[in-house]
Amino acid sequence: MHVPADLVSMPGHQLRRLQQIAVASFLMETQDVGITPLQFAALTALAREPLLDQRTLAARIGLDASTLGGVVERLAERGLVARHSKPTDRRVRLLTLTREGQALRRRLLPGVARSQVRILAPLSASAQVQFLQMLRVLVGDAPSAGREAA
Repeated sequence: MHVPADLVSMPGHQLRRLQQIAVASFLMETQDVGITPLQFAALTALAREPLLDQRTLAARIGLDASTLGGVVERLAERGLVARHSKPTDRRVRLLTLTREGQALRRRLLPGVARSQVRILAPLSASAQVQFLQMLRVLVGDAPSAGREAA
């Protein structure tokens, strides 16, 4: 495979730049709360699936379990996530959103939505759909039919 000589032709470089834009856009909307994109992802996954163990939560949001440990610790310290022992295995800690965590997530949703719109704004509506489909294929989140077509 030929490696492009200029950075603008390198997908990794462009993805890193897009990640910077996405994080900056997110933080612009959440700066008064002091929440990170990873923390928001954890809150969102727990809102969708309460009582996840840390390993499963890490898999749901695409992190390794050790990195997620710090995220969960910070959320728990802020009273946004609670840890409970699994009744059948006391070594396993199940995670849930507290009422404060639920309320904060709901409060953040409009700003996060604005951030997502801002990120995709340079694209037409149909290009936005295509771009999101391609991203899902690249990160392995596409339905199996989408992978076969790719």
